[in-house]
Amino acid sequence: MIYQTIRENIPYLAEGAAITLALALALLAIGLLVGVTLGLMQRYGGMAVRLLATLIERLLRAIPAVVLLFLFYYGISTFYDISSFAAASLALGLRSAAYQSQIVRGALASVPSGQMAAARAIGLTRLAAIRHVVLPQALRQAIGPWTNEALSELKDTSLAYTIGVVELMRQANYIVSASYGHTLAVYSAAALVYLLLSLAATRALARLDHRLRVPGLVH
Repeated sequence: MIYQTIRENIPYLAEGAAITLALALALLAIGLLVGVTLGLMQRYGGMAVRLLATLIERLLRAIPAVVLLFLFYYGISTFYDISSFAAASLALGLRSAAYQSQIVRGALASVPSGQMAAARAIGLTRLAAIRHVVLPQALRQAIGPWTNEALSELKDTSLAYTIGVVELMRQANYIVSASYGHTLAVYSAAALVYLLLSLAATRALARLDHRLRVPGLVH
């Protein structure tokens, strides 16, 4: 009976897994864009810019993920009709940006200062040197530590069910309610799906890290 319940509901778990993956990709993209911006501001900005970036980063890290989800969904929906998926992407994406900014800042600091000096010596402006020389190397070196953040955010997508996103956890809840039990089996199946997604993401990012590794630099 338990195995039949799981087998019959595999399509629903797969649908939830697809939403989970889409949400993870969306929030990581938002986090990367904002995180790189904050990291650059903290590394190369003036005092006021660095203080502003640090304030934003500390604020986003201090607020619990569930609180951010409620703020973005129930708060924004009072004056704008935002979907639960968009609210979750923004809330979790900005929270991820705070952590990603520190990964980027550390990666920028790891690029030898001679790279900037050499770029300036051949006539590049400071902005051009950062964009074309320093940042590409830093992002390549950041893939390793960024993997941990990606896996963490993949698992944190389960929090999005609190605002109605029909991802893997909400689908599992639906199945438990509809099947009148089998709680352990259903949630174990959901846990297995998370494990498979995490293993696939780890493998893909490890291959990307190996392919883009900067020659001559040891991680």
